Amino acid sequence: MLFPRLGYARVWRKLTTGLAGLELPSPSEKALRDLRRRLGPAPFKALFEVVAGPLGQPRTPGVCYRGLRTVAFDGCNSLKVPDTERNRSWLGRIRYRMGFAGYPTIRLMTLIETGTRAVLGAALGSTGDRDEATLARRLLPLLQPSMVVLLDRAFDAAGFLNELDGTGARFLVRSRSTRRPPVLSHLSDGSFLSNLDGLAVRIIDAELTVTGTDGSRVRDRYRLITTLLDHHHHPAAELVRLYHERWEIEIAYLALRHTILDGHLLRSHDRPGLEQEIWALLTLYQLLRMAMVTAVESQPDINPDRASFTTALQ
Repeated sequence: MLFPRLGYARVWRKLTTGLAGLELPSPSEKALRDLRRRLGPAPFKALFEVVAGPLGQPRTPGVCYRGLRTVAFDGCNSLKVPDTERNRSWLGRIRYRMGFAGYPTIRLMTLIETGTRAVLGAALGSTGDRDEATLARRLLPLLQPSMVVLLDRAFDAAGFLNELDGTGARFLVRSRSTRRPPVLSHLSDGSFLSNLDGLAVRIIDAELTVTGTDGSRVRDRYRLITTLLDHHHHPAAELVRLYHERWEIEIAYLALRHTILDGHLLRSHDRPGLEQEIWALLTLYQLLRMAMVTAVESQPDINPDRASFTTALQ
């Protein structure tokens, strides 16, 4: 992943440069390729699971909200792969109104720590996994009562939210405009208590205005659902600001797709190779985040999201 434009032999030489003077084998490109195929994706996934997890300390700026570690789910559906028969048999093809997309894409679901953009876990799916909540369910065991989960409208189904609540974690999710929850009690901060299939929740309606540098304005309405029920301890305005942290996961995907991959396709022509590449990509990404957080925490009062991912990669 660090040397995407080099062949196996040149990558091997780069990785072993520091071992000069030792008796090292000099395998051919075919030998390295065959070895990778024999390994399969399992060791790469195991390596990722060793390094995956939250990186910030509770005292690290931006990591926690009132003692709760902020995390977020979201899917990435834009990792393109070669258009081969074996890839299509797993991933299918994306059909648009005017025809098929040029390349199949992998569906990647991650859970990240928003304060550091570190990856806590990931799940892979095909185009048949159209429901993002289905993939996210695989990652629910990673949640803890010390966390608050930020989610977009794809995750506002009552069944999924009840499962999420069962982990002990709190959540703050944007609701679809078609949802009409019952009003059980109005609260002094403008929010109200409600119920979703037996789950006690609080609803916050907010009108947001974004002003551009040219003075133009865009307005939108948000309806948020949360299990943070105490409006004195968690005021509505505070939670509206907190929800914006959800966008940190989009910046994490930007680093994966454009900074590391530089917009290029993955290279493998079959499922085992693609899975290897994804787990290697996530492992490299997490190692870079680990180095960034370690560097930032050596300085007082610096938020980890101020560190440059591009600088870390270079």
